[in-house]
Amino acid sequence: MTQTVGDEVDALRARMDGRVLMPADGEYDEARKVWNAAIDRRPAVIVQCRSADDVSAAVIFAVQHGLEIAVRGGAHSTPGKSVVDDGLMIDLSPMDSVAVDPAARRALVGGGALLDKLIAAAQEHGLATPVGLIGHTGVAGLTLGGGMGWLTRKYGLSIDNLVSAEVVTADGRIVRTSDEDNSDLFWAIRGGGGNFGVVTEFEFALHPVGPMVQVGLVFWGLDRGKEALRVARDVCGSLPTETNIMIGCLNAPPAPFVPAEHHFEPGYAMVVVGFGSPAEHEDVVSRIRAALPPLWEFLSPMPYLALQQMFDEDNRWGQYDYEKGGYVPEITDSVIDVLTEHFPLKQSPGSCVLIYRVDGAYCAVGDDETAYGGERTPGYYLFTIALCPRPEVLAADREWVRGLYAALVPHMVQRAYINASDFEGDSEVRIAYGTDKYNRLAQIKRTYDPANVFHRNANITPATQPSAHGIGS
Repeated sequence: MTQTVGDEVDALRARMDGRVLMPADGEYDEARKVWNAAIDRRPAVIVQCRSADDVSAAVIFAVQHGLEIAVRGGAHSTPGKSVVDDGLMIDLSPMDSVAVDPAARRALVGGGALLDKLIAAAQEHGLATPVGLIGHTGVAGLTLGGGMGWLTRKYGLSIDNLVSAEVVTADGRIVRTSDEDNSDLFWAIRGGGGNFGVVTEFEFALHPVGPMVQVGLVFWGLDRGKEALRVARDVCGSLPTETNIMIGCLNAPPAPFVPAEHHFEPGYAMVVVGFGSPAEHEDVVSRIRAALPPLWEFLSPMPYLALQQMFDEDNRWGQYDYEKGGYVPEITDSVIDVLTEHFPLKQSPGSCVLIYRVDGAYCAVGDDETAYGGERTPGYYLFTIALCPRPEVLAADREWVRGLYAALVPHMVQRAYINASDFEGDSEVRIAYGTDKYNRLAQIKRTYDPANVFHRNANITPATQPSAHGIGS
């Protein structure tokens, strides 16, 4: 960066409520860190924003000086989109406020808030909104791509519960967006990722949840993999609305509820969560137990907040990560063959396959109601994850993920959930959204970001010509 730009950074500091950091500043190295230890990038400028006005000033400064922009919410972007070499990193972490209105069942959430803060604030009133599984994930990145987790069967995706948002656009404007205001932009940010601006505030609808839920964990060894996955398929096909199941190909955690002799043992698991009556939850677990007695099991009521923290330590900061994922309509015998053949080949105890069942409220939202790229039909999302303690282990398990994913591709649909994978090039993004949805997104991108300022994402190329049928076509 030239000395002239360096001088103007001082002027930017004077306009900011938040801090502006450069490589010579003492806090710089800590501020540039992200969750995935495999990512090591050095921005020219880090702007730690405290308001939408700060974000606006940072965007205008970056555009004026030709600096590539990265936006950091929770810093959980596996491919490292939230940090950039030699560009400007907008750090939203100071904007982490959460305000809950229990009477209206609404939550106003800052663009830098983490899921655990939103979950805890809502649970003080026995409320929740659908979010992901890891508490230290950022609300913004998760939501803009879709956002799925324990409540998805019951209440849909995070974007299905988004009521409004505040967005800073590429020209520095601060706009409110909802079904009534800037509705084209509101449609686009619900699944279109960070393509259209920096979201500085979210308003979510909340629902009664907990505070106690029923949790069951059943586990089988490697030798029962095919049988366990068939049972999971059968049970997931007829789940009550108040129950959700996550299927895992993973190592047993070294937790107090796991028999010591099975700590770190690889195998196949189902986590069964009941939001209704204990009897209903016990009935689902009993069906699983009767179909295939587990190697061990754990069954207990648990605070919903504790459920949402269950995987936080396993996914702690400082590990080396690589992920790919996709959607299959059914867990067929062929899919089971792929999983049971490839899963034992991984090296790191943290590497795993997580399988989410999606139906119910997830499918009640029409495909055209949001920009969400994934299928809105009953099925399963498979997340293949390399999570490793050292870079040399990541090198091996990255290839494991790629090999497993390649073997699953013939069984997947082409449209994709953008939070589940990194995309290489415009053609992959077009396939992920489908032609009609991509073209509509490209028109909206042309309106709000014609120069593609926000491109560190599953990038939508701005349309070069207006649509003959308008943006909503």
